[in-house]
Amino acid sequence: MTIFSKIISGEIPSYKIAENENFFAFLDIFPLVEGHVLVVPKTETDKLFDLSDEYLKEMLLFAKPIAKAIEQSFDCNRCGISVVGLEVPHAHLHLLPINSADDLNFTRSKLKLSKEELKAVQQKILAYLA
Repeated sequence: MTIFSKIISGEIPSYKIAENENFFAFLDIFPLVEGHVLVVPKTETDKLFDLSDEYLKEMLLFAKPIAKAIEQSFDCNRCGISVVGLEVPHAHLHLLPINSADDLNFTRSKLKLSKEELKAVQQKILAYLA
């Protein structure tokens, strides 16, 4: 069982952004920038492009309102999307507020936000999803 499956099942707490029958979105607790959200399929599949075409389409449609909420919540040019998939063997998308391509540089140091800061980011995004 991956760490993402443990988050989805509630075994590990998370800052949930959205959920439906197939997907779960939550804040990255070690974000590149405030507003960094992970979108994860509930099925454990290692590589994103091993998901079925239908599942991939649904994943992007699930992510779309979250991306729009991120854009409204933070001072950014747009919501960037990235697929890296090296740290956890469970397919996932990264959604981040960005102003330049460098904002998607995953070799940069991650932020260390307090629980209060993470909760505030969560509430900010959720306000635009309601």
